[in-house]
Amino acid sequence: MPATASPFAAAYARLTAAHPGLTVTEPDPGWALPEGGGWVGAARLAEGGAGLDAFLAWDEAQVLRDYGRRARPDVVASFGLHRYAWPACLLITVPWFLHRRVPRLPVTAVSYDRAAGRMAVRPASFACLPGDPAAALPGAVVVPDEEALRAEVRAAVAEHLEPVLAAFGPRMRRRGRALWGMATDEVVEGLWYVAHLFGADEERRAVRELELLLPGATLPYAGSAAFRVLTGPAAGEPLATRDRASCCMFYTVRPEDTCATCPRTRDSERVAKLAAAAAA
Repeated sequence: MPATASPFAAAYARLTAAHPGLTVTEPDPGWALPEGGGWVGAARLAEGGAGLDAFLAWDEAQVLRDYGRRARPDVVASFGLHRYAWPACLLITVPWFLHRRVPRLPVTAVSYDRAAGRMAVRPASFACLPGDPAAALPGAVVVPDEEALRAEVRAAVAEHLEPVLAAFGPRMRRRGRALWGMATDEVVEGLWYVAHLFGADEERRAVRELELLLPGATLPYAGSAAFRVLTGPAAGEPLATRDRASCCMFYTVRPEDTCATCPRTRDSERVAKLAAAAAA
């Protein structure tokens, strides 16, 4: 599946260099997006039905294999949504963060091979700023300033995730604000994590950028980036955290093990987890 150089090739290459668990390719126009053999089109997930059943069967089997117990169907669906939405949001946020280019990726433009950590994309168009050399390329939409570009990021993520959320929602027993709270968390935590892999300066920049991207009251997203700083136990060192707008439900599988940004995790527990992670 040959990949053609594009306005996003450098961003996706840097993403893979920092996070080898995710490879993004852009097939040439004459090639169809892959299906089968581990690949599933995002449109198939958005349809629900057999495509989504098969996708979630992987999560159900993984929980049983790794934790020796079955998860509730709504918890399995929550895991499945996270495992798709986290990399899917990076397809949009990483090119924006690195190069100020925002691809439009409807569900018909993305395929995902979860087992191999691969995504194939064919952007329908993209937004960029004045003065960007890519502004002369076919499909470019030039917007006037950074705030207009942030609006394009929010719109592009919403365009992609809305039909996916509609398919997953009934299985998760969630709707409306609860689903968009999960989308908010995927946008923030995905880019925050990857920027950390890019380096400390980029991680700090990502926090600032995400606070501007999601300041709150940006429908349909639920809440803000919600970053804050806790005080470490050794020498009062700052420990960055955030308050998730949703819960992934992992506590239903392992009650003793919650993530440091979970709304169920108290600050004292967060400090202990974050300090241990920093020491490691």
